[in-house]
Amino acid sequence: MLRKPLFWMQTIVKSRLLLATALIACVTGTHAQVNGVGQRPYLGWSTYSQQTITPTQTFLTQDSIIAQSDALRQSGLQPHGYIYINVDAGWTGASDAYGRTLFDTTRFPDVVAMIQHIHANGQKFGMYLNPGVGTDQVAANKPILGTPYHLQDIIVKPATIANAFGGGDKIDYTKPGAQEYINSIVDLYASWGADFIKLDAVTPGSYNDNTNIDNRPDVAAFSKAIAQNRRPIWLTISWALDQDYIADWQATSNSRRIEGDVECEGDCPFLTEWNRIQVRFLDLPSWESAAGPTLGWNDLDSLEIGNDATDGITPQEQQTSMSFWAMANAPLYIGGDLTKMSATGKKILGNDEVIAVDQSGHPAQQIRAGFTPIWASNLGNGEYYVALFNLNAAPTRVTLPWSNLGFAATLTTRDLWSHTELGSSLLEYSAILPGHGVRLLKVRSVFNVPPSKSTSYEAYLATLTGSAQVADCPLCSEGKKVGYIGLGPNNNVFFDDVKVDRDGVYNMEVDSATLGTRSYIINVNGGPAITLNSSGGSGNIPSKLTIPVKLKKGDNSIEFGNPISYPPDLDRIVISGNGTASYPETQTYEAELATLGGSASAGFNGNASGLAKAGNIGGGVGNSVTFSDVEVQSAGTYNLEIDYFTQGPRSFFVTINDQPAKELDLNGYSFGTPTSTVIQVQLTAGKNQIVFDNPSNYAPDLDSITISPLTF
Repeated sequence: MLRKPLFWMQTIVKSRLLLATALIACVTGTHAQVNGVGQRPYLGWSTYSQQTITPTQTFLTQDSIIAQSDALRQSGLQPHGYIYINVDAGWTGASDAYGRTLFDTTRFPDVVAMIQHIHANGQKFGMYLNPGVGTDQVAANKPILGTPYHLQDIIVKPATIANAFGGGDKIDYTKPGAQEYINSIVDLYASWGADFIKLDAVTPGSYNDNTNIDNRPDVAAFSKAIAQNRRPIWLTISWALDQDYIADWQATSNSRRIEGDVECEGDCPFLTEWNRIQVRFLDLPSWESAAGPTLGWNDLDSLEIGNDATDGITPQEQQTSMSFWAMANAPLYIGGDLTKMSATGKKILGNDEVIAVDQSGHPAQQIRAGFTPIWASNLGNGEYYVALFNLNAAPTRVTLPWSNLGFAATLTTRDLWSHTELGSSLLEYSAILPGHGVRLLKVRSVFNVPPSKSTSYEAYLATLTGSAQVADCPLCSEGKKVGYIGLGPNNNVFFDDVKVDRDGVYNMEVDSATLGTRSYIINVNGGPAITLNSSGGSGNIPSKLTIPVKLKKGDNSIEFGNPISYPPDLDRIVISGNGTASYPETQTYEAELATLGGSASAGFNGNASGLAKAGNIGGGVGNSVTFSDVEVQSAGTYNLEIDYFTQGPRSFFVTINDQPAKELDLNGYSFGTPTSTVIQVQLTAGKNQIVFDNPSNYAPDLDSITISPLTF
C-alpha cells in the first residue's frame, strides 16, 4: 500500500502555491461535474474484483454479465439502491471507422442487447476507459466524426504516453478536433445506453504524482463531452489521485479513487485481505473535507462482501468495511460473484439504516486516530452518526467522551447494526468491540459544552536534530513544516516545552502532510513508544490526526521520529483538554524497536505498522526479538496479539519472563503483508520480558505485538 518515499521539495512547494487559491475556489464557486447524477454516492457492482481471481476471458463475457445482472435483480439488494452494473477493464476489441473502441465481439456479440437487458432489469450500465488514443488507431489515422480532422491531427508531437499504464498516445486538447473526438466517444457509448464511465490510470495520481503525463485535460474533456450529450452519465476517475489537484477533480468528476486497488491481485488467494481494508482508515483523514454533494465523493474502491469463500475478510470485517465506507459517504459497489452471494453478505449490504449513513450527504470527520479510531458526522439539529472502530485483532474497549463532539450527553442512542435503542448516555459512550469490529450509532445530543482550552506548538520552532529541516508550506498553520524526519535514530523533532496545568490524559492533534503511507514513532516523556500510522494524498496539504497522550503537570517533552522508516512531514501539534480524556487499554510494541539478537534485523515494510518489521529471526540460537519493557499494572491473564509475516508454515518459540518457551505454529501466504493471531499469556505487575525466536528453524517475520486486558 506504500507509495514512493515522500521527500518535501522546495520546487514542488513553489510550483503549487496556486493550490490555496484553487481550494478556495472549490469552496466558493466550483461544483462537481453532476449532469443529473452525483448528488449522492452510487450503489452497484463492478466486474473487476472477480476478474482478479477468475480469468477475464471466461468471466468477462456477455452471458456472464447478463447472469450477474439477473442475480442482482434476484438478490433483494436492488430495492436498497444497488443498481449499477459496471464492466471494468478487459472488454475492448477493435475500433470503428472513427477510432472509437468497441467491445470484443467474440465475448460480447451484441453489447446493445446486453445493455438493454440490464436496463430492463431496472439497472444502469457502466464501462471502463483509459485516457488517450490507441497507437494502432493513430497509425491508421482514422477520421474524427463530424470534423475534417484525423487522429494524427490531435495527438501530442512527438508521441507521448497517454496515461499511467503507459498505453496509447496522449491527446493535445489545444488542437481542433480533440474535444470533438471525445464527444464522439461519449456520444457512441451514450447511444448504447451507458450510464457510467470510469476513467482509469489518471495522473497526477496512479502513483505518477507529477504532471509529466497530466490527465487533467482528459478528465475535463470527458466531463464536457458528457455535458454536451446530456445523458445522465456518472464520471469517476481512478486511482490514488494526487490531492494537490483536488480542485480539478472536484470540478470535473463525480467521484475519485483516493487509494490503490483493494483487491489482492495475486498477493493473496482471495479477493482482498484485512490489511488492504485497514489502509483506507489511514488514507481518508486527509480527504475527509474534500467530499460532498457539490464536491464529489471519495471512492474507497470495491466492497468485498457477500462471497464468503473468496472475500478474504470475515463477516465481522465486512461489517466494519461497510460501516467505514458508509461514514465516508463513499460509493458502495460490490465485488465478487453476485450469483454466489451469501445470506450474511446480503444482510450486511441491505441494512437500510447503514445505507442511510452513506447517503446522508455528510461525510464523516475523524475524531480520534490510532488503533481504535472514531469518526463522526454532524447531521445538524443535534444529530450525529458516530462510528467506533477496533483495528486490533483482539477484543478491545473503545471509549468516546461526548465532549469531543461538543456536547455532554445523548438523549437517544441507536445501534444501526442491531437496530436497537440504547437509551441516553451521560458524558461518554464505551463499548467492547470484537477484533476488527465496529459500533455504528445515531445519537441525538443534549447539553452543548464549550471547546476545551488548546495550545498550538509549531514544528518549525521545535528542536530539530539530524536531517530534520524546515521547508515552506503555504497551507500549513504558519506557512512552514518540518521534513526529512526519521530514516535514522537521530532525525527527530522535539517539543520540549509542552505545558499543562495538571497530570492527566490530553488530546494531541498532529497536523502533518504525506503522499502515501507513513508512520511516526512518538515518545512522550520517555514513556513507551506510540505508533501513529497515517497516509494521505498530498505532501503539501496537512491533515489532522488526534490521539490521547499522558502528560504531567508543568513541562513535557514529546519526540517525533522513526528510526527505521519514513514519517510524514510535520506541521504542528495542538494539545487540548483538561486531563480527563480516555486512554487506550492496549499498548502496541513495534518489533523493529525491540532488542534484536544475532541475525535478527529491522527493515522497511510498507504494509507493516511503523512501516518496518523484524526479519531473519530463528534458524539458530540467539536470533531473537526481545521485548524487555512490556508493562502492565496488575498481574493476570492478557491477550497477546502477534502481527507477523510468513509464506507457508513457520513457528515462533515464545518465552515470557524466563518461563519455559511455548511453540506457536503459524501459517500465511505473504512476507509482504502481515496477518494476526491472538493468544492468552500470563504477565506480572510491572515490566515483563517477551522473547520470540526459534532455535532450530526459521521463524516468521515479526511486525508488532499488542497487549490488551481480557474483556468480558
